[in-house]
Amino acid sequence: MESVSAVAEARRHGSRRLGDQRRWLIRDARWDDYEELSALLPPLFRLAFDGGSLEIMVTGQLHDDYADALDTFFKAVAGALGIPFQPYRSASWSRPELERGIQADNCYYLSKDKIKAGLAGRKKKSNDAKDYPNPDLAIEVDLSPPKIDREGIYVALGVTELWTFDGSTLVISRLGNDRKYCTVEKSGFLPLSGAAVVRWVVEEDRSDYDAWTKRIRTWAKKTLKTKGSGPAQP
Repeated sequence: MESVSAVAEARRHGSRRLGDQRRWLIRDARWDDYEELSALLPPLFRLAFDGGSLEIMVTGQLHDDYADALDTFFKAVAGALGIPFQPYRSASWSRPELERGIQADNCYYLSKDKIKAGLAGRKKKSNDAKDYPNPDLAIEVDLSPPKIDREGIYVALGVTELWTFDGSTLVISRLGNDRKYCTVEKSGFLPLSGAAVVRWVVEEDRSDYDAWTKRIRTWAKKTLKTKGSGPAQP
């Protein structure tokens, strides 16, 4: 059975290959397979289901370093500009009504209504995805090519903006009225270009994380402009 062999292989490799990003594909999967494997596999394994195929992924140190840097960068810029947000890191967004499910590397609420709903879920100590709306923005670190239609999952979830980072380039995409993502020059939530993000995450010195974060905040306050006050600077 393909799903059994894939899980067995993932467990073998996951126990000894943690330095890179590994992906396994289960074709002709069902929603029940996604739910069962999500409950069966430990948090080391991250699952995504696009309605017909299931991807199992194990991340490595470089992947997680980039994911953390992108999250820190996002929070530093938003905080410096006074832009409200609520982070959900790699929470699972499982939607049985859509038969879609995914774990982003980072994801956020930025709309007032979603932030309010997220805080309400926290107040009642809910760990049920049904109590939380889908994210406004998601970040994907793809150091290896996805084996399923991850972008299509985000379309189905109605995620307004998607950042995709391959280790050297960050692409910002916005969801259009045609239910497709279109690459844009700058984010619609933060006054940033993909090149500006790459500069800080890849090119700038991150050896002192605290100093790096402070430099981001200083740069954002001095250089970036919020929506309606003019163009952002790279």
